[in-house]
Amino acid sequence: MVHARRLILAHLWVGFAAFAIAAVLGVWQMWARSPLPAPFLTAEAYFTSVTAHGVSMAYVLTTFFVMGFGYYVAETALERPLPAPFLAWLGFALGIIGSVMAAVTIFAGRATVLFTFYPPLTASPFFYIGLVLVVVGSWIWCGLIILAMIGFKRANPGIPVPLAMFATVGNAVLWLWTTVGVAAELLFQVIPAAFGWNEAIDVGLSRTLFSWTLHAIVYFWLIPSYIAFYTMAPQAAGGRLYSDTMGRLTFILFLIYSLPVGMHHLFMDPQQSSAFKFLQMSFTALVAAPTLLTVFTISASMEIAGRLRGGRGLFGWIGALPWDRPMVLATGLAFFMLWFGGGGGLINMSYGMNAMVHNTSWVTAHFHLIFGGTAVIMYFAIAYTIWPTLTGRMPASVRHQRLQLWLWFIGMMVMTLPWHYLGLQGQWRRVATFNYADPIIAAWGPWVVVSLVGGVFLLASAVLFIWNLLEFHRARAVTTIGLRPLYATAVHPPERVPAALNGFALWNVLVLVLMVAAYGYPVAQFFVIDAPEAIVHRVDERG
Repeated sequence: MVHARRLILAHLWVGFAAFAIAAVLGVWQMWARSPLPAPFLTAEAYFTSVTAHGVSMAYVLTTFFVMGFGYYVAETALERPLPAPFLAWLGFALGIIGSVMAAVTIFAGRATVLFTFYPPLTASPFFYIGLVLVVVGSWIWCGLIILAMIGFKRANPGIPVPLAMFATVGNAVLWLWTTVGVAAELLFQVIPAAFGWNEAIDVGLSRTLFSWTLHAIVYFWLIPSYIAFYTMAPQAAGGRLYSDTMGRLTFILFLIYSLPVGMHHLFMDPQQSSAFKFLQMSFTALVAAPTLLTVFTISASMEIAGRLRGGRGLFGWIGALPWDRPMVLATGLAFFMLWFGGGGGLINMSYGMNAMVHNTSWVTAHFHLIFGGTAVIMYFAIAYTIWPTLTGRMPASVRHQRLQLWLWFIGMMVMTLPWHYLGLQGQWRRVATFNYADPIIAAWGPWVVVSLVGGVFLLASAVLFIWNLLEFHRARAVTTIGLRPLYATAVHPPERVPAALNGFALWNVLVLVLMVAAYGYPVAQFFVIDAPEAIVHRVDERG
């Protein structure tokens, strides 16, 4: 158990260290885009900062957090030791080496290409190799998590895999599927071009392969938050999970629907036909189904807790919930941000309406509300929940934890609501500075300052979060706390579940069918169309 604690804490601390760096860079970027004079501002510094911010948040924080939390779930939900822990440390080492390689190339000015992989812009090959090492480390995690579930099922034939572990394995399977696209792009196109082995890159093929990964990766980030919604929040509220089956269906639907939908990011691109764009738009609409299932199931679970605590009347249960508990508070705030962020996403994925907001601040607002809002605030709550079991220590008060969650929520809303408005006004993203002397855009200035204020709140929250985690390590030891499960019991705990709800063999076959339907011809066409007719660009190396 001590070994497991060290492994988990190592992953989580690396992720949160990257988060702290990203928070500082993020507020500076908003300062740079505002009418207020910002220090150190050059176009190169801005895009270096954006790249480092994106890589730190989207790749380092998420990958290390998902791995660390996954190991925690495997140890506690299954109540079995992790198989081959030395491989887990190998994956951790590869992730560290890769993260350092990427960071060095970014801050050396050799990778000012943002955190996406869109040729013809090309970074140093060591930037891409570093990120590949992070992914390889995460593949080791996937293998260990799947092996842990297989070992549990062999030792407990006919017993349902605990919901938290079932969801974690679903996330590992999703990650293996979604990294295929970006891995193919990097290994066969981008890295050879970065080394100078290719004189040109087929941009249409690159963007199509990256779209394979681009949207499903968001659910890789989100699933730990949904695990907390289903298995931790009801328990923290003092109630029970309304339905274990609903939870299993939710994570299966995330696996099925989140993969064949990435082409909705290419609505404005010419290389794919309207038919395939419309097909993937329709698939994207289905992603709302597991979210709606979650809203219903978790609301019902919280109502159970509120009623047990004496809540009366139609909505009296809401006020009866223990909002002073960080997990309960974070769940409520996450749902509020999910409502705004998800609503904005419906505009993004609509074939007709997408043109209104494409490549504007609206997209940035949607992304930050879903990831930086809903996902990350639940990362905080998960950390506050499991840190006592990892350290054996408990702070005397959770007041600072609640303050940190409120600061994050307020900051995220104050920052992103102006971005939504400015996106509708046509404010473009991926631009370092604006000339606010131009009367056409002068009115944007005050709103950008408002969003900067939100960023300052977020930075204060980030600093307080790190302080709160350190407080656990300084607090008094509580000998009764061990590495124990913190998961809710369902109203009707399942004694048996159908095989389809206790594994992923069937769903992998369905994912394969959907991916062939969604991406078969869109990828194959680049190999059957004559090269002069393809969209090919020479490499423009940055740095």
